[in-house]
Amino acid sequence: MRIIVTGGAGFIGSNLVHVLVQAHDVCVIDDLSSGSPDNLHPGAVTRTMDILDSRLPEVFAEFAPEVVVHLAAQPSVAASFADPERDRAVNVEGTRAVARAARAVGARRVLSASSAAVYGEPAEIPLREGSRTEPVNPYGVSKLSAEEVLADELADSGCDFASLRFSNVYGPRQDATGEGGVVAVFCQALAGGETPVIYGDGIQTRDFIFVGDVVGALLTAIAHEEALGGQGAAGAYNISTGTETTVQALADTLRPVAGFFAPFEYGSEREGDVRRSALDPAKAADVLGWRASVPLATGLGPTFRWFAQR
Repeated sequence: MRIIVTGGAGFIGSNLVHVLVQAHDVCVIDDLSSGSPDNLHPGAVTRTMDILDSRLPEVFAEFAPEVVVHLAAQPSVAASFADPERDRAVNVEGTRAVARAARAVGARRVLSASSAAVYGEPAEIPLREGSRTEPVNPYGVSKLSAEEVLADELADSGCDFASLRFSNVYGPRQDATGEGGVVAVFCQALAGGETPVIYGDGIQTRDFIFVGDVVGALLTAIAHEEALGGQGAAGAYNISTGTETTVQALADTLRPVAGFFAPFEYGSEREGDVRRSALDPAKAADVLGWRASVPLATGLGPTFRWFAQR
């Protein structure tokens, strides 16, 4: 199978590409603004370019993908506040450009990365695909708009599509400074001999999912024989564990892994952070037959080791 992965030098993308190249022809499109050249796999074709580049359709036409996995994004909530126009350009118009290029070459499926941020403050826990979507930061707004753009561009095109709403993904190759996942931030601090900072009281919750499980979900969606897509929530899938974990519990679980038993520091709550988050993955289980399988305590081991070895 011929597969294009946008953002293939990034955290999730590189983990996916390293598996895909074992059985498929893969083309990575990445401008390396947040991805790393060290993450690129020599077995994949690489095109170093922005997804908003006018040459994007030419790359698609040259490679002729059957499947497109769209992971390129502006991934930072903080950056979305600092420059909401750039956030929207990359996440919304970038998705439009990828969808149009995929449609033009007759790709059979597009999988696009969305986020738990589309829900905002939850009206219910765990959140289902049909739950209220009221994002509380520009990043969440742009990811929700990207879902709508994907549906608008590909509906009735013959190209199947789905938006995969990832919960809080963690694991090796995550960038603590760019994507800002709390697991990566804690691991980097501990690996560098620093004391991590918990922003807020530590009782806020997240649904932490290991990157290997996310890769498994993507591989399952790529191989799924029946149609995935549809308008609105019908085309969305929560990719999550369904488990709420407090940030304090995360810290306590990470302590023995890192050999750190001193108190963490505390700082002021950050703008745009939701109080609670957990996504119901039942639809992905029912439709795709996929379930997360890596417990947090298990996933933190290879994650911390990766940061410690850098």
